[in-house]
Amino acid sequence: MWSGPRTVSTALMRAWENRPDTAVTDEPLYAFYLDRTGLDHPGRDQVIASQPTDWRVVLARLARGPLPGGAKIGYAKYMTHHLLPEVDQAALAPFRHAHLIRDPRELLASYARVRAEPTLADLGLRQQAEIFETFGGPVVDSRDLLTDPEGTLRALCGALAVPFDGRMLAWPAGPRDSDGVWAPYWYDSVLASTGFAPYRPPSAALPARLEPLAGQCQPYFDRLYRYRLVRS
Repeated sequence: MWSGPRTVSTALMRAWENRPDTAVTDEPLYAFYLDRTGLDHPGRDQVIASQPTDWRVVLARLARGPLPGGAKIGYAKYMTHHLLPEVDQAALAPFRHAHLIRDPRELLASYARVRAEPTLADLGLRQQAEIFETFGGPVVDSRDLLTDPEGTLRALCGALAVPFDGRMLAWPAGPRDSDGVWAPYWYDSVLASTGFAPYRPPSAALPARLEPLAGQCQPYFDRLYRYRLVRS
């Protein structure tokens, strides 16, 4: 599942993890990304120590399995901006791909609260469009997911040819062993959650300084949005 930041991606991971037939992996390329970029994210040293920093090792392990606990489905939450240019995208061919997107103006209004001057590279929309055009896969719009969780998850499961499980709609609050070591810095709302929160439009207009970036993002978003799953 490919997504950028601020797209309810961790809640969607919770939904899949609550299925007894599914094992999840949280942002497996994060250590690689921090190691290569040198960015100083919260818990940087912990993150780098917790995962391989070689993308080849990461993808090979996920492709070869086996899945833990007798699971039949492996669900990996990927951040699109972690896919740096050195990654050979041919290594992604063994996987089924799906995409979680969010309207750029809503995404930026949320993201600007934690990073005042985001860039296109921070958001990963360009990489996501490239992955979609190469590998395809179902597209879920985060607004649809929050407006109608059951209908959207049924459509996603149908597109992936796996049965829908009602346990995807609600989960126990609290941490998971599968959470990345960065969870204490980023996952407060998800740790407190027991299901998908209702959709709420942004409470304030997008700051004018971010309008040019929203304009850059829009064409990439539009390329995926036209293929988004329609709830039945």
